[in-house]
Amino acid sequence: MNPQNRIQYRTVAVNGLDIFYREAGPAEAPVLLLLHGFPTSSHMFRNLIPLLADRYRVVAPDLPGFGFTTSPPTTAFAYTFDHLAEVIDRFTQVLGLARYALYVFDYGAPVGFRLALAHPERVTALITQNGNAYEEGLSGEWAAAIAYWQHPTPENRAVLREMHTWDFIQLQYRHGTPDPTQVAPEAPVLDFWGLSRAGYDEMQLDLILDYRTNVALYPRFQEYFRSQRPPTLAVWGENDPYFLPAGAHAYRRDNPAAQVHLLPTGHFALETHVAEIASLIRAFLLPVLGEG
Repeated sequence: MNPQNRIQYRTVAVNGLDIFYREAGPAEAPVLLLLHGFPTSSHMFRNLIPLLADRYRVVAPDLPGFGFTTSPPTTAFAYTFDHLAEVIDRFTQVLGLARYALYVFDYGAPVGFRLALAHPERVTALITQNGNAYEEGLSGEWAAAIAYWQHPTPENRAVLREMHTWDFIQLQYRHGTPDPTQVAPEAPVLDFWGLSRAGYDEMQLDLILDYRTNVALYPRFQEYFRSQRPPTLAVWGENDPYFLPAGAHAYRRDNPAAQVHLLPTGHFALETHVAEIASLIRAFLLPVLGEG
């Protein structure tokens, strides 16, 4: 393996936090910024990064509240998507990432789309893997969360604690996958460890309450897609129980040139289809960013 393709594990100080991130690829190459979702971390990109790092500088941070990034208690840090985006925006500045293609997944989508709204000139391309921006992409599995948004009572908050259980995390990884034996067992174990740390359940419950702000921003995200027309690739695990294929197809409504590919797998599509996704990304980015 080319030494440049090997993943480096680094930490950088950002706004009083130590942001952990994975990085590989030539320093001078076009940048691909990978933003993970719930309940995972940059670990979800462990197999994708080496498949892209020969051509691109690939950077994948852990968001506050996840993985190995410093995560203060809720009394000291506001766990909102605006705040996560503020931290990651500053992270890109500290690393000198003046321009970047975005790969967004799940929670990473509203974080990345906020960056795009704030700095459209910085975003060279958009890859959304089960990263939703349309109400038709939300499945009925969001009913409990919507009830909490509408009535943020302790009782409705308590219902959502099920999302932090081992059974729920296992379900996220295995539901809709063609072959569950392809899911690396350490992936859900690491996620469960992260959620089991003291105070992390409250961080996540604050974030799920704030997710309502993402839905409220959908019209602004869609206007960005229409007005800026970033080169867009939507690659979706079509059996995702949370974000429906309709959410992938909807990108074409605002950007008719968007490419849409559905894969026969679930939410964590990289666990079973990393080679296919890497191939789609390379073919998509080549005319946009060149050889790298």
